[in-house]
Amino acid sequence: NLVMVTGGRNMGRVGTVVHREKHKGNFDICHVRDAAGNDFATRMGNVFVIGNGNKPMISLPKAKGIKISIMDELEKRKEVV
Repeated sequence: NLVMVTGGRNMGRVGTVVHREKHKGNFDICHVRDAAGNDFATRMGNVFVIGNGNKPMISLPKAKGIKISIMDELEKRKEVV
C-alpha cells in the first residue's frame, strides 16, 4: 500500500509499506520505503494510506514525497541561480 506519513520526523514523506512490527503495550512500528529507495520507520499512528500498490488515489506534490538532504537542496538552489 502507498502511504503518506502525517506526523513525526518523517512528516510529508510518501512510500510503500515494507514491514509492520507489532509491540504489545507499546507503539506499533511501520517500515516504509520511498521512491528513491530510502527506508525509514515511523509509528503506525503517523501513517495514512493514500493508494493501492504504487498508484496514489490523490494528487501528490511535485517532489512526490521524497525527502532530499540539505546538501542536495543547496546544490539545486545553486543550479537555479
